[in-house]
This record gives sequence, C-alpha cells and structure tokens, in this order.
Amino acid sequence: MAAKRTTARKVVKAAKAVDPIKAEVVARYLLATSEEMGATLMRTAFSPNIKERADCSTAIFDARGEVIALAQRVPIHLGSMVGAVDEILKRYPLNEILPGDQFVANDPYNGGGTHLPDINIIAPVFIGKKIVAFVANIAHHADVGGMVPGSEAAVCKSIYQEGIRIPPVRIMREGKLNRDVIDIILLNSRTPAERIGDLNAQFAANNVGTKSVLQLFERYGVNDTAATIAAYLDFTEKRFRAAINRLPAGRYVAEDFLDGNTEGERCPIRLAMTVGHGRIDFDFAGSGKQLESARNIPYRALLATVYTVAKSLLDPEVPANAGYYRTLRITAPAGCVVGPVPPAAIGCRSISASVLGDVIANALSQAMPHKALAGSGPHHLYVLAGSDPRTGAYFVNYETLAGGMGARANRDGVDGVRVHASGSSNLPVEALEHAYPFRVERYALWEGSAGEGKYRGGMGVVRDYRVLGDDIVVSLSSERQNVAASGMKSGGDGALGAFILNPGTPHEQKLPAASGEMALPRGSVLRICTPAGGGYGAAGERDAAASARDVREERLARQTD
Repeated sequence: MAAKRTTARKVVKAAKAVDPIKAEVVARYLLATSEEMGATLMRTAFSPNIKERADCSTAIFDARGEVIALAQRVPIHLGSMVGAVDEILKRYPLNEILPGDQFVANDPYNGGGTHLPDINIIAPVFIGKKIVAFVANIAHHADVGGMVPGSEAAVCKSIYQEGIRIPPVRIMREGKLNRDVIDIILLNSRTPAERIGDLNAQFAANNVGTKSVLQLFERYGVNDTAATIAAYLDFTEKRFRAAINRLPAGRYVAEDFLDGNTEGERCPIRLAMTVGHGRIDFDFAGSGKQLESARNIPYRALLATVYTVAKSLLDPEVPANAGYYRTLRITAPAGCVVGPVPPAAIGCRSISASVLGDVIANALSQAMPHKALAGSGPHHLYVLAGSDPRTGAYFVNYETLAGGMGARANRDGVDGVRVHASGSSNLPVEALEHAYPFRVERYALWEGSAGEGKYRGGMGVVRDYRVLGDDIVVSLSSERQNVAASGMKSGGDGALGAFILNPGTPHEQKLPAASGEMALPRGSVLRICTPAGGGYGAAGERDAAASARDVREERLARQTD
C-alpha cells in the first residue's frame, strides 16, 4: 500500500550573512504578532468555545507557505494549517490573488483542517503587487452541521455525517465579503448566529496580523526580511539536529491501542522510530486499518502530533517554526488509522492523537530514559445541545474535559491537564452556567485516579452537570475507558475514564464510551470522569515526604462518588 510522507523543501539560503540579533528581533516580532492575532480572535469571538476555552490558533507563513511563527495555543491545530497555503497556491495562480483576499477551508482531504469544525481563514500579505507572507488562523466552530449537534462524535462512520466540507475557496475578495460562501456555511450550522460572529472574529484577527507583518517588511525591506526569516529557519533546523544527535542512534518500537470497531476490540497504533544522524524517521507501518468510526487520525494531525511531542521531549525551547520539521520524516500507509482515506470519519482525531502521542513519547523515552514519560489520560468530549428554557433559543455546548499527564522519570505527572497535541481550556463554570441551562455541582480532581509509582501520574478530573432543560441531548466520545494509560518501569496504570448518569442514586447508569444524541431528562446528572496518567517506577520507592503529601492532599482513595 502506498505510503504518505513528508518531503523536505529546498531551503533558500541568504545571499549574505544575517545579523543574529536582528534575526531574533524579527522572530520575536512575528511571534508577538501571532499572539496578538490570537488575542484579537478570542476577544472578538462570539462563542464560549473560542472566547472562553481558547479553542483557536494563529500563525504566520512565509511566501512559500512555511510556518515561521505559531502562537502556543492548541498544537494539533498546526496540522490544520500545515500545507494550507500550498493548497491555495495550487488552486489559485498568483496573479489571481489580490490584496484584501481571504480564503476559507476545513476539509482534511481537500487542503484544509484536520476535522470539519476547525475552520481555517488564510490571508496573503502584499508589498505592492508581491506576496511576502501569509497570515492564518483557525477556530473550532461549535457546530458546522452533520448528523449530531457539535459536528463531532465517535459514532460517526463517514465524513459525510460530520458536517459541511469546505475546500480552499475565496471567502473575501479585495476586502469585500463573498456572501455566497458565507450563506452556505451558515445554512449548514444549527447555530448560525454564533458562526457569523466567530467568522468575523477570524477576519479581524487576520487584518491585525496583515497590518503588523506589513510594518515589519516595510521597516527592513522585502529582501532583507525574507533573508532574515530564512536564516532563522535554518538556525532552528541546526539546533534541532543537534538535539537529535544527542540521542543514541538506533531503532525503537512502541505500540498502544485505540478502541476498535466493536466493543472490546482494539486498534493498534504501531511505531518504528529510527534515530539517525540529525534526523528521525517515524514509520507507522503495521498500524491498524482505518476505523468505522470518527477515531481516525488524518495525516496532517499525525504530523502535528509528531512535531509537538518530539519538540516537547527533545528541545521544548526550540522555535515553533518549519525549520525543525525538516529533521523529521513521517510515513504511514494509506488507509491505516493514522493515514485514513475518504470517506473515513475523523472528527475525534484529537482524543485519538493523545494516544498517538503516548506511542511517540514511549519510543522517544526508550532513546532518552532520563526524560521518559509514562502514558497519559486524554480529555473526554461531550456535546450538550437543546433549547434553553430561559430564552427558547437552540444551543450547542461543545466541551472537552482534561485528563492527567503521565509521570516523568524524575517527577510526578501533572493533574487535570490537556496532553500532547491537545491544548484548549476547560470551560469555566461561571461562563458555562451563564450561557447554558446547566448547573455544575462538582468540579474536582479525581482522588486516587493517578497511577502509583516512585513518581505518580497526574490525576484525572470529575465534573457533574445538573440538567436544567427539557429537551437536552448529549453526544459522548472518549478513549482510555477500556485501555488504561500505562505506567513505566513498574509504575501503575492510570484510572480508566467513565461517563456516568445519575451517580450515587438507585438509577445510576454507566454510559457507553461513545454515543450520539442521548436524551438527558431535566434534573438528571451527567458525570464525566477523565482518565489519569500512569506512574513511573515502583510504588515502594516513593519518597516518604511525597507519600505524606499524597495523604495530606487526599490523593489516594479512588472513587467516583
């Protein structure tokens, strides 16, 4: 079966030496610009998912489409933007792209996004008649159509069930909105007022980025700025190759499992990682076939996860740009779970990518045991929808709740945190109760959920929702309710996650790990328990002071009521 792969670009070398201080100033300026774009997007967005949970990302690309600055928000969104400029340039000749144009895309099989709720908006930056850069942002829209509210559920079997699919098309022409495209997007959403508000925020973020990038090129000149950016990418590549060269050369194999097509079935993610001179090859041959559910990981999400985990373990401070991507070669057979082909559903790729992140971290841990990382507990997804009795308006509340990070070789895991390539926040209780007909009656770390060990894993989270409406439904998606996050070096596994209806009552019911549009009666309570991280080392080796702290902080009794 043919393999997909990344290909290294030819690097345009600077014609003359570049001042390293100037290069750092330019790089920091561009990073600050991407952060400013993110702040603009969040502060002008309409939906709680973006303005409160920060489920969005911003980036700047050079004229050839290489990432030169990426705001540190949601790493998996990188996969939604990598290659997006290439796709625009394939479809639109340069002479047809004009100042003030902006493009929209969301389809992973047609040049945009890693799942359909993530909508990319991309804009060129012009000096005169020449494109010198691109600015882009991505925002997770709470509903873009499909068979379930929220446009994301593990039970979807085809991408056609997941919502509207948008190839790269022009949504703004010379600063004027293309109303035809907007109308198609809005008609496909259950919450069109939110969609237009969030799209306008995305346009505004790109306008801010365009203005700032333009000022940089005007200050230093087109040629000098481009040469400085190219030199900074080269520096990033050189620095990351040095980090790779500190690893022992060799081949390292790792495996973990997603839930399969039927209850109790498992789907393997297998990795053979080869460390060479200044390069690492990640080969996912042997991974299971693409699933008949939305747990598949599209290829660009695979890239984003590898890039993120490799950076976090090898050199967390390396600049987040395309320079270090050149050192990593990633291959996956077409039609496998980490390289699906149409019409495979891919909506829940972020949860699956957390398990993928464990596989990558396991292989890297073998090569660098002093920085080893045990298995982690991914977030759980739940989409609550219905009519708000206070207003009569239909709502879609897209939420994810963090799990626990695995223990390290020298420290405990982090409690209640998004792991690997995932990164958005939990929705604050006050914002939730203000916007939607629910009352949060419990929100706490899950005592005793962490994997035991010399260093314990991070604890999962427990959150209870009291339903205050009459026609509320929920769609549930998860991983690690059947396959626990593994401990390392005799460390214990993390607790499995769970969805529970009416906990602690005679009507308590454990819900499936995946479901679509399940009715929640008024007054019922939905409990989400997220999976915890695995421990590192034997529990008997835990330091006495750390054990005493565990007792004092009530971390030991594993319970859900």
